[in-house]
Amino acid sequence: MALVLDSLQKAVSALAAVLAKSDDVEFMNNLDDVARNAIKAGVVQHFEFTYELCWKFIKRWLETNISAGVADGVTRRELFRLAAENRLLDDVDQWMRYHEARNLTSHIYQPEIAERVYNTAHEFARDAERLLAALEARND
Repeated sequence: MALVLDSLQKAVSALAAVLAKSDDVEFMNNLDDVARNAIKAGVVQHFEFTYELCWKFIKRWLETNISAGVADGVTRRELFRLAAENRLLDDVDQWMRYHEARNLTSHIYQPEIAERVYNTAHEFARDAERLLAALEARND
């Protein structure tokens, strides 16, 4: 049974769009600090949402294509390892760094942490696109 990937496709696209806007130096330089911070906060929020969808789709794909319950109760590292074994991900350690960044966003707001997650979102966007492509290619 094929997974319906619409929500992940939209999330990956939205993250790429807000990152492109935040990377537009001329645009960002014309904003005041409040607007610039709002754009960066939008990147962080899109990162959080897209990351959550990514790991949930990994779990669904594994349960649909490998075996029901294969991902029940496993650690995130184990989930990512299973995904790498099945050629959905390339780098388990990198995905663990995304997991750690996601966890940082849910505890307390600190500008330094927000900036770190904002920077991580750039790397994550490329890997989320790769995951989406792998899911689309193997979605039968």
